[in-house]
Amino acid sequence: MSSRQITAQSESWPIAGSFRISRGAKTSADIVHVTITEDGKSGHGECVPYPRYGESQRSVLDEISAARHFIEDGLTREGLLTIMPPGAARNAVDCALWDLEAKLTGKSVATLANIAEPGLTITAYTLSLDTPENMGIAAKAQAHRPLMKLKLGGELDIERVTAVRSYAPKTRLIVDANEAWTPEMVEDFSPRMADLGVELIEQPLPAGKDSVLAELNRPVPICADESAHDTATLDDVARLYDYINIKLDKTGGLTEALLLAEAARGFGLGVMVGCMVGTSLAMAPAMFLGSFARFVDLDGPLLLAGDRENGIHFDGSIMHPPSASLWG
Repeated sequence: MSSRQITAQSESWPIAGSFRISRGAKTSADIVHVTITEDGKSGHGECVPYPRYGESQRSVLDEISAARHFIEDGLTREGLLTIMPPGAARNAVDCALWDLEAKLTGKSVATLANIAEPGLTITAYTLSLDTPENMGIAAKAQAHRPLMKLKLGGELDIERVTAVRSYAPKTRLIVDANEAWTPEMVEDFSPRMADLGVELIEQPLPAGKDSVLAELNRPVPICADESAHDTATLDDVARLYDYINIKLDKTGGLTEALLLAEAARGFGLGVMVGCMVGTSLAMAPAMFLGSFARFVDLDGPLLLAGDRENGIHFDGSIMHPPSASLWG
């Protein structure tokens, strides 16, 4: 008989100011924290339910409750893939199981997964969607950062990037439209983005309405975010995109994310590792994907008013590996 127990609770972490993308703004990171305890050891996981995918804290808690019997009966991470769908709920449980196994065995997650240990990692720093003037002012304050990600929204996006570039001439730039562009914008904006030194354009068109990308020139590589979730979506994505943004809240955890990262290599796709806005507990598992990635965007804790105890240490935009007391 397994001694395993699982608990899940909602938490809200204030954002420093607000975080705005093309679909709206928020002032807190509303997350679900999962703890799985067995033989006196506890593993932890965090997820960020995303309304874009029909998720809420309540729906995530309900999903976890429905799977509780299986989890407490000793369900493995591989078995988890068969009883819970990809998404935030499975992510929190999967990451808690990884952390629990590390605590029970005394081995790191990297050793258990047979991957490289995370090292010092440069993360993008995200600028929220705003007016060109305000984004330029924000960029000036962050011009020391080596990599910035700009949230865009359609009209005035060239002006936004131009303003940022003028205040941060040495910073590498990637941009994220969060599905806000039209095909005409992709054609018009892409060469101008290239001239401004933009290295990656993330999800310019709405998911499900992006087949036209196969016909468009791309002077800047295009990355799938909302269009790319798990290995089941990879065939379609590989025809249209150059990169995929792997987020654990989309894949449903590190187990599927590792499978997806390896499969992406086989398709010749580049990898970006991304996040929702959450605490260091959500970033730590994603850091174990760093060896697969050309771009890392795990700045969630930098956008919060406060972080968890024993959180990831940041030197500017340089992330230090998570401590075992946090995760893994």
